[in-house]
Amino acid sequence: MSCKLICIDMDGTLLNDEKTINEENLKAIKMAHEKGVKIAVCTGRLFASAKYYGELIGVKAPIIASNGAYIREKDEEKIIYKLELGKKNCKQIQDIIGKYNLQVYYNTSDSIIATNGFPKDYNYAVMNEKLTEKFKVELIDAKDIYSSLGEKGDDVFKCICISKDIVEIDKARKELMELNEFEIVSSGSDNIEIMHRGVSKGKAVQVLAEFYNIKQDEIMCIGDNENDLSMIKYAGMGVAMGNGSKLVKDVAIFVTDTNNNSGVAKAIEKFAL
Repeated sequence: MSCKLICIDMDGTLLNDEKTINEENLKAIKMAHEKGVKIAVCTGRLFASAKYYGELIGVKAPIIASNGAYIREKDEEKIIYKLELGKKNCKQIQDIIGKYNLQVYYNTSDSIIATNGFPKDYNYAVMNEKLTEKFKVELIDAKDIYSSLGEKGDDVFKCICISKDIVEIDKARKELMELNEFEIVSSGSDNIEIMHRGVSKGKAVQVLAEFYNIKQDEIMCIGDNENDLSMIKYAGMGVAMGNGSKLVKDVAIFVTDTNNNSGVAKAIEKFAL
């Protein structure tokens, strides 16, 4: 295949288990970029966090954030695409998930609103301690979640619910799905991620490809979990990580090595270099 766009998931894919990027991955990405291939980070994370890792890649890369709800050039203010949940949808979601014992976060492009505060080991809080102001994520502990959503709901792109109680997660997901008004995926067994209907990584990759005038069969997408399914199905070359879920491996054309063994680099070397 002639590869002109590579879309790479972050957690469990580009990032190893230590949340860093292997040198082999960086080298392969740079070589593909120098060859003229466009590289895009495609993640469930909010834009501000994804932008930090986009800097580490060292090449000009557009960022698909919040599972496809927000697409923006990393080095510019140019927003290519966005589809917010909006105040009304946020309230409807909260009415349902508020009945369950879940840790709930609403993500904008640069902030997170929590319904029950932030644990000490919360990933973004830990990262904020090490980052410069440019990359920090604003953490908002909402004393009144409905009031906070009334203020920021039109800027919210995703709601994520987390719990170690899988039964609680499944109940909330089922009730939300019965509304048939939202896109609901998971990036792990302990969570669900809720976006506006029509939002997906696959749709975002399509939007980005059309923006750059790149054909579907000239795209490679690499991921590991359920929220990557749509883009792996859409791409001409859908690649699953060796550490990926069975769902992803079953639809992928190729299964590469794990995130700890530079699976991204090996896929790029095989199909783009």
